[in-house]
Amino acid sequence: MITSTDVSVKARGGELTFRLHETGERGPEAVLFLHGSGPGATGLSNWERIITDLGHRYWCLAPDQIGFGDSTHPLDPPRGMGPFNDLRAEALLALLDALGVEKAHLIGNSMGGQLALLMTLARPDLVGKVLLMGSGGAPDMPVSPGLKHLREFYASPSAENLRGLLNEFVYDLEPMRGTVDRVVAERMEYVNREDVRRSHKASFDPDGPRRFFTPEELAAIPHEVLCVHGRDDRIIPVAASRYFADHLPNANLYVIGQCGHWTQIEHPETFEKLLVGLIDGRI
Repeated sequence: MITSTDVSVKARGGELTFRLHETGERGPEAVLFLHGSGPGATGLSNWERIITDLGHRYWCLAPDQIGFGDSTHPLDPPRGMGPFNDLRAEALLALLDALGVEKAHLIGNSMGGQLALLMTLARPDLVGKVLLMGSGGAPDMPVSPGLKHLREFYASPSAENLRGLLNEFVYDLEPMRGTVDRVVAERMEYVNREDVRRSHKASFDPDGPRRFFTPEELAAIPHEVLCVHGRDDRIIPVAASRYFADHLPNANLYVIGQCGHWTQIEHPETFEKLLVGLIDGRI
């Protein structure tokens, strides 16, 4: 069963509150699920099935990131995905400390992959294994039409526009239509909030800096990393995961055919096998 609570932490000299969704028994080791940056995204909209399925095996944590869902939306947020993600990563590390986590395996989806890498660079001893799924942060990647649509969503923040955006997240809409409709309904409750709009616009401020990871930074990460990517991803190209797999010294790459940007939703059984295999040392 999923429980949802509020947990406050200190970051950048101020107090921030996470809405934390969790399953499993608390202990010194946890699996932290880091969601991506779509409009109205939350920890549950990305990870509900996965943390439900795996709660018998791990202590699963799926917070709404700072600037998303029911977590804190700063009144004067950092401008640009780079500075905002620095704040998010710092706050996430404070969250793990507040919960008494001694070792955290990081599962990062899209923007969440960038957060996982920032956290690993900042606190390598706290981090166990890392799964990057369709991760951002690779340099020299083209801005896809789907990513451009995501960034500019608030030019027309309607349910129809959100449905069109989420259609670009999946390989084949027909079997996913019910899921897309459900996620649209869930996310529109957040999309229409002014604090959510403010955080989205700050994250995607065109004048704000972005953050890319250099080969030298990645070479300094010794952790076991599994890069997972949908072959047919229309948001972030497979080349991004190939970049990470090429430069992380202890990384493997797994590409899923007939799959878009929503690996964990389009192919949940495959995703769970990969995640469990990584954490349990079987891949």
